[in-house]
Amino acid sequence: MTEKLTLNQRASGVLLHPTSLPGPHGIGDLGAEAFRFADLLQAAGQTWWQMFPLGPLGISHSPYQTLSAFAGNPLLISLDRFCEAGLLRREDLNPVPRFNSSCVDYAAVFNYKEPLLRKAFETFKKKKMGSRRSGYDAFCNHHASWLSDYALFCALKEQYGGLPWTKWPPEVRLGKSSTLAHVQEELKDHVHYYQFLQFEFFQQWAELKRYCNERKIGLIGDIPIFVSPDSADVWAHPELFWLGADGRPTVVAGVPPDYFSRKGQLWGNPLYRWAVLRERGYDWWIDRFRVTFERFDAVRLDHFIGFERYWEIPASSKTAQNGRWEKGPSADFFNKVLHELGPLELIAEDLGVVTPEVIALRDKFNFPGMRVLQFAFKGGSDSNSYLPHNFINRCVVYTGTHDNDTTVGWFKDRGSASSTRSGKEIKRERKRALDYLNSAGKKIHWDMIRLALQSIADTAIVPVQDIIGLGSAARMNLPGTPFGNWKWRMKKNAINKSAVKRLRRLTEIYHRIPKKP
Repeated sequence: MTEKLTLNQRASGVLLHPTSLPGPHGIGDLGAEAFRFADLLQAAGQTWWQMFPLGPLGISHSPYQTLSAFAGNPLLISLDRFCEAGLLRREDLNPVPRFNSSCVDYAAVFNYKEPLLRKAFETFKKKKMGSRRSGYDAFCNHHASWLSDYALFCALKEQYGGLPWTKWPPEVRLGKSSTLAHVQEELKDHVHYYQFLQFEFFQQWAELKRYCNERKIGLIGDIPIFVSPDSADVWAHPELFWLGADGRPTVVAGVPPDYFSRKGQLWGNPLYRWAVLRERGYDWWIDRFRVTFERFDAVRLDHFIGFERYWEIPASSKTAQNGRWEKGPSADFFNKVLHELGPLELIAEDLGVVTPEVIALRDKFNFPGMRVLQFAFKGGSDSNSYLPHNFINRCVVYTGTHDNDTTVGWFKDRGSASSTRSGKEIKRERKRALDYLNSAGKKIHWDMIRLALQSIADTAIVPVQDIIGLGSAARMNLPGTPFGNWKWRMKKNAINKSAVKRLRRLTEIYHRIPKKP
């Protein structure tokens, strides 16, 4: 790609996480379907492919609660590409279980793929693969600041039957250097295995990114502000978090009651010791940004308001209602990050309780904020900023995000136990939307896509479910529910030629195909 993709050009894109891609092995991966989706984006005139965090998944399978803030998810590694590289034989892949094509069964996928990943590692060790071996060594050196800790963490987690690190023996849990040196040697082969997986993930990812960039498609990633309590990050750097002597958080993250949940959201992530991070020049965060921007052209900062102030909840609380606001690192943090790394293409996820201070922080660094069309029709002052006639150019508009229902599901909602809206509120909201759109709502998803694309927002992003016109069954996440999310998969050829043509036509009409320099 000759020119750098930026968020200040008029453009549009699609939100689709790689796990949701079709494919034969139970989960989307970095194989042929990912490249085919890039071709589809190009045909539809799109500039951006946005996705969720890519980390290795923990027990809830949430990409926002991963085992590492740096590592990639090994389940995304393409087995087909391993065969092409000579690390596996085609017959090794058989028999392939009969996976559900519309839903990821993470346990079944792991049971199928993990032995094959290990087999590929054994091949890598035994075969003389000169360039691959030298590439592996260079990768391990380049990423030494996080990779060694992560690989040892995974090896220990395997050693202790998948238990959270807070339940490991004290001498390992507390990270005594003499003990860890012994364990590192004892588990050397396991450590190399997890390093190998990261090397292969980064290799496959780099090839996909290069393919996209050559087609003038930029990748938008996501940095969760908080990390999982059961992660290599917290285990290796306990001094950066508010933890008790047993390694468990003393206070945790969440948000007070809002649009998504009447009781608020109790995330359970440990909170940062920002004073400690400030003294260290925010080094851990700077490393995190650096690694993330090796993968992506732009990045969404999840829960941006938490950098200005965050909701602190006692770890003993059962809901998020019993919390208090605490001051975040604010401008000092971003001044240091941008001084070290230079200008970064960052999107501020400024949803939730947005104060004047949050707006000032966002605007000080000229980060585009987010506008979600599903929030625009509630009525009252809270929804005004989400109405397109009140937009500014420097923002990113979405029909909905991963935390929203699909547009069709949102429009057809009649109220449920999980809804924060009453039946009357839903009815009024629906009428406001139809009046604003001047529509009967028969193709509500295309009405909302058109509204997003015709707005003055520099960037417009549409979840792939809305392009297909899927209902609530295709929802990616229901906030406040710890399990049963992040499973949806797109069926093969779900986006037909008619949808591609329609999306491209709208993109052309509203001048969202960037002009060639």
